[in-house]
Amino acid sequence: MKKQHAFVVSVLASLLVAGCATRPGTAELDKMAADVVKASFRDQGIVKVSALTPEDINEACAAADVAGKPIDPDLAVKLQDAQLKTIKWPADGKYMGDWKAGERLAQSGRGLTWTDTADTANGGNCYNCHKLDPKEISFGTIGPSLAGYGKTRGVIDDPTSPASKAIIEYTWGKIWNARAYNACSSMPRAVHKGIITEAQAKDLMALLLDPKSPVNN
Repeated sequence: MKKQHAFVVSVLASLLVAGCATRPGTAELDKMAADVVKASFRDQGIVKVSALTPEDINEACAAADVAGKPIDPDLAVKLQDAQLKTIKWPADGKYMGDWKAGERLAQSGRGLTWTDTADTANGGNCYNCHKLDPKEISFGTIGPSLAGYGKTRGVIDDPTSPASKAIIEYTWGKIWNARAYNACSSMPRAVHKGIITEAQAKDLMALLLDPKSPVNN
């Protein structure tokens, strides 16, 4: 801790000196901030400092947010194409698991803390951002309502149609890596980032698309 404190003090001192002479550029300030962050955190348990390493897509979206305007459309397409390549489609061709397990997963927000182990089951925390079961009275509104998801999109009535196939594949991809469809989506890249497993993704698919699921009743 003493070393970290000394490092932060030295960085701040350099900023003061620079301020008296030449104002640091944005790149310099970003690097200084990144150095402070690296010095302030350490690996502990399953939580690794490497998670703080910025990605191109995060930096681009952050820059657009700071500028107060949407990300450049051409850059967005390029970034989305790269994210799309990370999606793994079910090897067995089956997209749906158990909707009851999916409901438990959607309700749970636990996991991914330094006290957890690598094999600890994580929650999906879906209700934090979405409405799913119409009977639920507690849900977030950051994301759109998913109530009646499969029913309103025609998947329940005709699951084998080309339109339903497209919805099923899109839903799978969205759960796997949401940024493949929206470069600056605030939705977690659930499977891509190891928040949930492929099997859990199938359970969430069933929650959204199974006719017996509370989402569609």
